[in-house]
Amino acid sequence: MLSSLMPGDRAIVTGIRKTSTMIRQRLLEMGLTKGTAIQMIRFAPFGDPIEIQAKGFRLSLRKLEAEAIMVTPEP
Repeated sequence: MLSSLMPGDRAIVTGIRKTSTMIRQRLLEMGLTKGTAIQMIRFAPFGDPIEIQAKGFRLSLRKLEAEAIMVTPEP
């Protein structure tokens, strides 16, 4: 899961777990589709939200949203 990465880690999105239609749609609209390369940037002081970089821009995601994104470490 994306939420398990540490700052600086890079990964590839492998899919989105079953979640509410609204959250899934929001993630897809932000470009977090299968095969997208991402980098964990940082966590907020209490762990929510998190900041990632994908496709040349930075996104802030709630922990609930990040837990729905499945990733594999970048080789």
